[in-house]
Amino acid sequence: MARAVGQLGIPRIPVSLRWEGEPASSYRMTDDGFEISAGPGTDLFIDPQRTAVTLNAPHLLACAEGDFLLSARVQVDFQSTFDAGALLVWLNDRAWAKLAFELSPQREPMVVSVVTRGTSDDCNAFVVDGGQVWLRVARVGTAYAFHASTDGAYWRLIRHFALYASEVPSYGFEAQSPTGAGCTATFDAIAYEPRRLLDLRDGS
Repeated sequence: MARAVGQLGIPRIPVSLRWEGEPASSYRMTDDGFEISAGPGTDLFIDPQRTAVTLNAPHLLACAEGDFLLSARVQVDFQSTFDAGALLVWLNDRAWAKLAFELSPQREPMVVSVVTRGTSDDCNAFVVDGGQVWLRVARVGTAYAFHASTDGAYWRLIRHFALYASEVPSYGFEAQSPTGAGCTATFDAIAYEPRRLLDLRDGS
């Protein structure tokens, strides 16, 4: 089970965020955001074949009422397969979703999404040509949308999905290193807007 380990404030996020999962091995504010360093063997994933449950990746969460947009530019010091930095939507440890900038087994940085409803799925989106990508999560009524952008301006729809509607969601940030000795994810250019995204597919 995830556990809270403290609260802190993030620029442009209107509420305090709390640590869940294993504490990050280090956390550092930057000029325009922050870094999260994950330790070895850290992940958020419930294997679809029910052979493994790993929920120990450090993540920062805040509760969200109503519709919202949360975006950030993400960079990761990729070392090992599946090292990643991600945005999260979190209801509980069996209902959550992440949109990640992740290193593939082919050593390619990719946009990857995972939606968990009891067990996790795993969906690759596209390879990123470069060391950074912008990620965004939107709540739209009882559903959610994940978008990614290579320039911070035009947004590609990655997933449109629903989780259970009975709980108030949290949103936030995660770093992971499932197969490696650890990695650091940098989140900056962070933006939060308490509004509904009107068109999921027009690139805005």
